Amino acid sequence: MSNTVTDADFDAEVLKSDIPVLVDFWAPWCGPCKAMIPIVDELSGEYEGKVKVVKMNVDENTEVPGKHGVMSIPTFIIFKGGEAVATFVGAKSKEDVKKELDAVS
Repeated sequence: MSNTVTDADFDAEVLKSDIPVLVDFWAPWCGPCKAMIPIVDELSGEYEGKVKVVKMNVDENTEVPGKHGVMSIPTFIIFKGGEAVATFVGAKSKEDVKKELDAVS
């Protein structure tokens, strides 16, 4: 199961992480976001210790998504060393997300 981050703890949980972090920007009313939940949860377990997987509800947190140019959801941003190193938008297959994660982990 992936963790939830907020505007308040984003810097500590994501930007200061020792390992790469996949941030899933989502909302409960978003159909494609719901479709990604089982994939994101599976990847969270498979990459445990290599990549941290977190979710951010864009309805409850507007500062961080705005700062990182999130215009559509789901948007996924991979952060490494405090910098965004990959961004992809929309529902993806598990294999596509794994390729993105493998490139940075």
